[in-house]
Formats: sequence, structure tokens, C-alpha cells
Amino acid sequence: MPKLLHIISSPREDASKSVQIAEAYIENRKRAVPTLEVDTLNLWSLDMPEFDGDKAAAKMTFFGVGEMDETRQSAWDQVVALTEKFKSYDLFVFSVPMWNGGVPYKLKQFLDIITQPGLLFGFDPIKGYFGLLDGKKATLVLTSGVFAPGADEKYGKDFHGEYMRWWLGLVGIQEASILRFQPSLLTADAEADLRAVLGELEPA
Repeated sequence: MPKLLHIISSPREDASKSVQIAEAYIENRKRAVPTLEVDTLNLWSLDMPEFDGDKAAAKMTFFGVGEMDETRQSAWDQVVALTEKFKSYDLFVFSVPMWNGGVPYKLKQFLDIITQPGLLFGFDPIKGYFGLLDGKKATLVLTSGVFAPGADEKYGKDFHGEYMRWWLGLVGIQEASILRFQPSLLTADAEADLRAVLGELEPA
């Protein structure tokens, strides 16, 4: 039975366009794959550990810096528990509104916790980084108020979709689709644009 995880990074879950589009997409997937198991992870209600000095020191032991003592191991165990839960899913849908050109800080914190050597990626001095999540798929739902791909830089720059695409590649998720509602403010009829996005959704 395939398992899908919807990661919500907007604090406005009830009013979020990224969540609305993602939920419509997921409903289409469920109609196409009736056995699909869907879970939702709202990052604003998740008790995430701080990626503090002990966790950073534990991470660096994988690169040959320092040693894994009892304190660092305890801190690392928190990281592993959250990451292994994430890895148990086959499909990921990320609802990602643009914040100041980038991603919401709760999403960045979550990714900083789970993006660890030996868990989501490996490293070789010659070949560089390589992902460990082979065979998994993702969908990015990207929204923004003013920015749009190809727009003049006076409307912003994309450290949002570009960052998420880079991250997916880093951890080895090669099959990724993107749904956009950009912009949502500088448009003559935002509701019509949103209906057009929702109407184009097709089961994958």
C-alpha cells in the first residue's frame, strides 16, 4: 500500500492557497489509487527539536570531525527518529508559500533536521553528495503573492522553488512535479486563476 505524506508549511492552513491546491491534488491521487494511505504533517504543530550544538557536532562525526559521545548520541537519536518516520513514505506533497523570496522558516528547520549524512544523503570526496531516497516521488505546490517565474526582478527572486528543487535532488528524489499559483496578488482575477490551476489537476 503506497503511503503519501502532505507536509504543510503555511501557518494559515484554513486560508492557505498552497494547502487548498495540495489537498485537491491529493484527492485526485486517491481517486486514481484507492489504496493510497495519506498522512498530514503540519509543521506548525510539530514539536521539532532544535538543531543545536550537540546535534551539529554529532552530524560532523560522519565527516570525521570529533567523536560520537553519549550526549551527542542522545541528540542524534532525536534526529534519526524524525528522519526515519519521514523516510517511511513513498510520496511527498509539500505545500510551500513563498516567504521573503524563500521558504517558511518552519520548513527550513524541518529540512535542516532531517537532511543528514547516512540518512538522506551520502558524501564521497570524489563524487560529492549523492541522495539516498531512490524510488520516491514528490510534488511541490508553490505559491507567492507577487513573484512569478520569468517576472522582472523588481517583483522578487526565487530562493523558494529553486531551493526545494535543489533539496529534492540532494536527497535523491528525482521524480518531482510542480504545481504553481504565482502570483496570487498581481493578477486581474486571482480566483479565476486559482480555479484554472485546480481544473488542470490530473491524477498522476
